[in-house]
Amino acid sequence: MRSGLLRQRPKEADVGDGARERGRELRGAVQRSSHGEWATPVDRPDPVATVLAQDRTRLPFLVPVRHTRMAQSELAFYRGAAAIMAADLARTPVTGLDAQICGDAHLSNFGVYGSPERDLVFDVNDFDETSPGPWEWDVKRLVASFAIAARHNAYPDDQQRELPRLAAAAYREAVRAFASAAYTDVWYAHLDVEQIADAFRDQLTAKERRRGERFVRRTRSATSLRAFDALVERGPDGYRIAAQPPLLVPVRDLSASQGRDALVEAVHAELEAYLASVPDHIAVLLRRYRYLDAALKAVGVGSVGTRCFVVLLEGRDEHDPLFLQVKEAGRSVLEDHLPPGPYRHHGRRVVEGQRLMQAVSDSFLGWNEGTAGTHYYWRQLKDMKGSFEVEGVAPEALARYARLCGWTLARAHARSGDVDAIAGYLGSGNAFDAAMARFASAYAEQNAADFAAFTEAIASGRVDAGA
Repeated sequence: MRSGLLRQRPKEADVGDGARERGRELRGAVQRSSHGEWATPVDRPDPVATVLAQDRTRLPFLVPVRHTRMAQSELAFYRGAAAIMAADLARTPVTGLDAQICGDAHLSNFGVYGSPERDLVFDVNDFDETSPGPWEWDVKRLVASFAIAARHNAYPDDQQRELPRLAAAAYREAVRAFASAAYTDVWYAHLDVEQIADAFRDQLTAKERRRGERFVRRTRSATSLRAFDALVERGPDGYRIAAQPPLLVPVRDLSASQGRDALVEAVHAELEAYLASVPDHIAVLLRRYRYLDAALKAVGVGSVGTRCFVVLLEGRDEHDPLFLQVKEAGRSVLEDHLPPGPYRHHGRRVVEGQRLMQAVSDSFLGWNEGTAGTHYYWRQLKDMKGSFEVEGVAPEALARYARLCGWTLARAHARSGDVDAIAGYLGSGNAFDAAMARFASAYAEQNAADFAAFTEAIASGRVDAGA
């Protein structure tokens, strides 16, 4: 992506020269080519056991749903395998130049959402695993996801190698641009759909442009009002969330053994605790709404089975709904491999990490601690969110998306990391890009082997994927 809006710092006032030199010196200790190495360690933990270990803290009746979703394809498995890859990445070379990282920066964790100004912006959009850590881990998670997506779409071998390289090159080039920019320009830099359309306009066919326009219209309509039509019914006492088990289960429909009474009480108490975590002006707005209902919701792939609620609030009337998502925040998968972060509360860890990495964030981000000591974070459920469709897309479209993700991840890291030193380390050549392409290819093979072990474990009965 172009970074033409960034103001370059005057050379004579450039305080980053020393940091860039330190970054260049790091190449001697950690060669850029070393990032391309991956071979399965002989003492590598069993990947199936890693998945099963995460199940112990999840809602038992949703665990088979998680396994079923992960078993759909190698790409779906990868989305749920952040813990497996975190342990693998802990064995790989790093420069020691940390930033706030996503921890799960695969291609499906980027997307479009509405800014407070009601623009559609593109950014990293999942922070369950966020933590200060090595920037390299995010880049490797990202490039491997493009190699796996290319395998999933049965692209030729050369394109399976090229897509990760494009993502890495876009990351490197953006880091170098941000290292020469004014700090405030880096802080405010972001992509909206108009900028994306302008950047790729000459590369799109008429059909692709029409598809993009439909995507924008559909995404702009993905609001709480649209969710109200899809998720709500009129009950004996007014509007309530409609049951769609097992993926959407109203709290009222849970059994006593599933903790129904405690959950009903907890949602009310936790709503008040959440309001204490948001800025005062947002709390003033939210207190105008009244609580109507709540339901457990199965979300994503890796998150299925965590305690995730949808809370329905009503403003003036039924034409003024607001859906909030309340999501359990547990330990990051990175925490077994990194020093402790600054936040004891995992909900706050997620929210503060999101605010640090995103240029524009959801106004309703907040957190609370549940009555049983469980940590949660809150955000809007539907706020003009849209995601890139990977299934069956042309290689050229996925290549454009790889460049967007690479640029965006670089911007996210530049907000907290030593971007000058990282830029000095990466340099202007393609050594890093080539290494990332090699790593992505090798790790895609590793993921395929892990997926095969997982599906075999389902077939043998070791892993429960339901009936």
